[in-house]
Amino acid sequence: MIKVIIALIIMLLAGVFLYLENNIIDVTKYRLKSDNIVNRINIVHLSDLHSKPFEKALKKTEEINPDIIFITGDYINDKEKNKDKMLVFAKRLCDIAPVYYITGNHERRLENFEELMSELKEAGFNVLLNAKAQTDINGNSIAILGLDENQADFEDYKARRNGNFEYKDMSPYFKDLDNSIGFKIVLSHYPENFEKIEELNYSQYDFDLQLSGHAHGGQFILPFFGPVFSPGQGIHPKYARGSFGERPMLIVSRGLGNSEFPFRLFNHPEIISITVSRKI
Repeated sequence: MIKVIIALIIMLLAGVFLYLENNIIDVTKYRLKSDNIVNRINIVHLSDLHSKPFEKALKKTEEINPDIIFITGDYINDKEKNKDKMLVFAKRLCDIAPVYYITGNHERRLENFEELMSELKEAGFNVLLNAKAQTDINGNSIAILGLDENQADFEDYKARRNGNFEYKDMSPYFKDLDNSIGFKIVLSHYPENFEKIEELNYSQYDFDLQLSGHAHGGQFILPFFGPVFSPGQGIHPKYARGSFGERPMLIVSRGLGNSEFPFRLFNHPEIISITVSRKI
């Protein structure tokens, strides 16, 4: 009987621990300076909600009071779980600040992809599918390139393992971005595309900041090892969290939700808050 009670207590404690690992949100702050900024702007970067209408995330985003919000894919998962709730959640985000959104691999697997994109636009999202937007924030000209790479179908994962995956050439979109003025931001779901894909890497182009997600922080972050695994990068992924480079700079979100794997370990959900001010 005592063994049963001990086992139940251990299970209860493990359940509480895993719940907290999935629901305590870290806000990671970055402070950048740029010649292309006149007046300070506050950015919130969200990624990989995976159909989780995360009330705590909404509240923390409100507290940050951003001038603009970027969402880098996998907002709704490939089973369309909580779709109606996520459309309401989208409207509430748009009440805080303008929202610019790109797709991830999960949205791209949906048969009704076009319908979902229309619904997100109706909810207020600025949906960018290999498209550029120009906006003014606090007297600053901001150019935003949203990439729709559509490169993580299950067959694509197999091709990566076999070493015969062909990455898309995104150079025409970057050339279009070259013609833009102001602070230039690239939204890409896949952080490894920043510099890992050899001659097609994004870091070779002229822009200020790339925001990405997808890697979920490696799902588990182990002491002395770091992030454990990411689709497209494999074991011990380099581009799972943090920042890389100076200009252009890549900032990777650990994401807010989970996909097939139900929990995180030493890897809380993350909201990224970025303040960009004028370089003096």
